[in-house]
Amino acid sequence: MLFQKNQKKINSILSSIYKSSLNKRDIDHLKDQIIQIIKKFNQNNSKKKLTISEKTSLVICYGDNINSNQKSSIQVFQNFFKKNLNKYFNAIHFLPFFPSSSDSGFAVKDHYKIEKRIGNWSDIKKISKSSHVMADIVINHSSARGLWFKNFLKKKRPGKDYFLIVNSKFNTSKVVRPRDHKLLKKIDIFNKSDYLWRTFSTDQIDLDFKNPSVLLRFIKIMVHLVSNGVTIFRLDAIAYLWKKNGTNCINLKQTHEIVKLLRLISNLLNVETIIITETNLPEKENLSYFGKNDEANWIYNFSLPPLLIHAFLFENSSYLNKWSKKLPNAKFQNSYLNFIASHDGIGMRPTEGILKEKSLNNFLKRLKKNGSKFSYRKVQNKSKKVYEANITVFDALKKSDTDPNGKFFLERYIAAHAIMISFEGVPAIYFNSLFGKSNDEAKYVITGNNRDINRYKWSYENITKKLNDKNSKQSIFYKNLGKLLEIKRKQKAFHPNAKRLNINLGSKLFCFKRTSLDKKQTIISITNCSSVDQYPKLNKKYSKWKNIINPKINSLNKSLKLKPFETMWLSNI
Repeated sequence: MLFQKNQKKINSILSSIYKSSLNKRDIDHLKDQIIQIIKKFNQNNSKKKLTISEKTSLVICYGDNINSNQKSSIQVFQNFFKKNLNKYFNAIHFLPFFPSSSDSGFAVKDHYKIEKRIGNWSDIKKISKSSHVMADIVINHSSARGLWFKNFLKKKRPGKDYFLIVNSKFNTSKVVRPRDHKLLKKIDIFNKSDYLWRTFSTDQIDLDFKNPSVLLRFIKIMVHLVSNGVTIFRLDAIAYLWKKNGTNCINLKQTHEIVKLLRLISNLLNVETIIITETNLPEKENLSYFGKNDEANWIYNFSLPPLLIHAFLFENSSYLNKWSKKLPNAKFQNSYLNFIASHDGIGMRPTEGILKEKSLNNFLKRLKKNGSKFSYRKVQNKSKKVYEANITVFDALKKSDTDPNGKFFLERYIAAHAIMISFEGVPAIYFNSLFGKSNDEAKYVITGNNRDINRYKWSYENITKKLNDKNSKQSIFYKNLGKLLEIKRKQKAFHPNAKRLNINLGSKLFCFKRTSLDKKQTIISITNCSSVDQYPKLNKKYSKWKNIINPKINSLNKSLKLKPFETMWLSNI
């Protein structure tokens, strides 16, 4: 009965997506194909639950973030993870490990293979036995040099009719752009002139989800990944999936319906999975991907990175406080994925409607002084706007107008991560951030790609040597962040769904309260966002609470003192 009810839901969603192009019989046939995929998977896989708790923390990395001549890079990473990271993290986000022609893996040539130098599916399965594995479904586009596109040009399967072509009458005047290259590429194909759609680069051709075969293909890809140990999915660039003449071609109803469908299918699989939407957009649009608790399980907390960095660079938490107060608590089993750094840059679109224009301009000027490159997007009046700042978190926070020599660079860095780790949601730390990696200027000079500034790859011998040296920068950053993650894992009040309440203590402090699901533990996270000692006035009842970051400093009876850029986690138990 339950499965029959879900069949009706699948049919209803498919009707909503394809009502203008498919008849009832075709929709029924598509539904039956999807049901068969689910049934076949469940026949071969027993039920498996995925547990998310205060112990859940995620490390973001490339499959080849660490290299050695001896083994495939994923095996090298697994050895490093066992030795140095599994006491802090129980989930690993491997960025695209598929054969790719550009964009560090995001121009996928074959979704069913792993790049040979990185490893193979047995490596992923092995890691999945002890850690949750997250992988990208690069769903919006595919490589111009991949099998699908080659077949598309020959009208062969798979690939036939997979890619989006539009004619000269398609009105693109309102299209929201994330890049500044030419969107359409004229191509003479099938005895007529048409235009290929390229949202992200000339090598990444957009797929046409108006063709149900494309949707079915990605459902099969998702199930294939689950079969190989992946249980958390990042839907890359999902907001741009559906295009409609005369619209902005972003966040369209059909896109949301496709997310709903993938969520429903994942719910029906015996192996429990999590879907995350990657939508680097203004806050309201980003939040819309929770749907009515029927779309993404998690969404990236895109507003957090720029607002955190802004607060520390200008020693003013006003924007951060205002934003935190308005941000809704996620519903149970939905969650924010919190991060400061990723393989890309610091997105600026999420600050729209939050940072005033003068504040944004000052922010960009300061980031430029700190070594940032900038990636731009086209807007409707043909001008350009900063889409993201390409800079490592270390360099972003290294110096400020009030600290031009970087006296407090370490304190700022640790405090920003302490907030991110304790904020409502699941914390995710980019591999290079664990070691305070600075801008990779050498790689940027070679490639000219702004994003390569934050995509440094390590040799196993080099990073191991650095961590063995207690005085090295890498060791100091690693131990400080590791300490916070280790403490976090033991606090029920840091469960992803533990309630968060903002406490505004003025523009030099950032404070919030977290309360465990069973209401037994409460933690006050309080951070000094300035380079001057702060003496916040908290309720007297907190005077006997423990500072769990540094239990030795616990004399709160007289007054609470926070040193420059210090964070305290005050717990009632």
